[in-house]
Amino acid sequence: MTERWFEDYVPGATAEFGPLRVEEDDVVDFGRRFDPQPFHVDAEAAAAGPFGGLIASGWHTCALMMRLFADEYLSPVSSLGSPGVDELRWRAPVRPGDELTLRTTVEEARVSRTKPDRGLVRTRIELANRDGVVALSMVAMNLVRTRP
Repeated sequence: MTERWFEDYVPGATAEFGPLRVEEDDVVDFGRRFDPQPFHVDAEAAAAGPFGGLIASGWHTCALMMRLFADEYLSPVSSLGSPGVDELRWRAPVRPGDELTLRTTVEEARVSRTKPDRGLVRTRIELANRDGVVALSMVAMNLVRTRP
């Protein structure tokens, strides 16, 4: 993790982080706990289902993205949370054995009008498998401290 402040998120800057491997046990465990549809929890039923095998829940895919985003893109010295995300899409299924890479592009960085010790960073995110197929896309907004 690099110490990063608001000023380090320059519009137009791109980066890649990962990969992160998707494990079958994690797909099934997450599915059982939070999204118990057959194609997330039962390999036999999933094989006969619409995706031809087990796939990760979209919410699990979001959690995998967040792991990379929090570990590699955000900085614990400056991250102040998020007011939300826009344009969240699950574009392709994530399967056990996939290795996912996070791609980020800073779209906007502006200092808060009311709290000049922080700014809003808008980042376009893609989470892609090793073949380059984008499984998740979204735009994240994060509040980030300015350099002291």
